[in-house]
Amino acid sequence: MYAIVEIAGQQFKVEKDRYIYTNRLKGEVGETVTFDSVLLVDNNGTVSIGAPTLSGASITGEVLSHLKGDKVIVFKKKRRKGYKKKNGHRQYLTKLLIKDINF
Repeated sequence: MYAIVEIAGQQFKVEKDRYIYTNRLKGEVGETVTFDSVLLVDNNGTVSIGAPTLSGASITGEVLSHLKGDKVIVFKKKRRKGYKKKNGHRQYLTKLLIKDINF
């Protein structure tokens, strides 16, 4: 059984007892969070599609940790002009454990 859910503006395919990394969410470590914007649920071959979301469906997860992603280097250069800019960025992430898919 899996579901497609929208979390913080992004869509994720989630399954029970799997981990996902999302953009930083409000909530403390160990707290349980619920997401109601479920777009699709596949229950052993029986697919239910929302228009745009399924009413009564929800995803329950637990916040495991808040962390930072890998560093992304942004480097800009213009040839023969002496122009160089180097910048780095690390995205703030939240690690979630999907506890249950309620449908």
